[in-house]
Amino acid sequence: MAEDTWLRDRLALERTSLANERTLLAYVRTGLALVVAAAAAIHILDSAWVIAIAWACVAAGIFVLLYGLFRFRFVSGLIRKASRRLPPAEPTD
Repeated sequence: MAEDTWLRDRLALERTSLANERTLLAYVRTGLALVVAAAAAIHILDSAWVIAIAWACVAAGIFVLLYGLFRFRFVSGLIRKASRRLPPAEPTD
């Protein structure tokens, strides 16, 4: 019974870790999409207000990317702490 609990907790931590990686990739995708949209807007349209909005999109994209990296590292640390609290696996005979 204790082995089942250990395995369940270990698998839950693995799922959480994978979800954290997927979330990081979503942040990266969103940040890159903002930067690419800004570059396309600057390239296609040539008015002052479009360029201002495009630079705001670049700043937002960089912010989203950095926030995603910060959040990933923070949650990864929490997952590592939780992982260390699990007892070591008992050998099965």
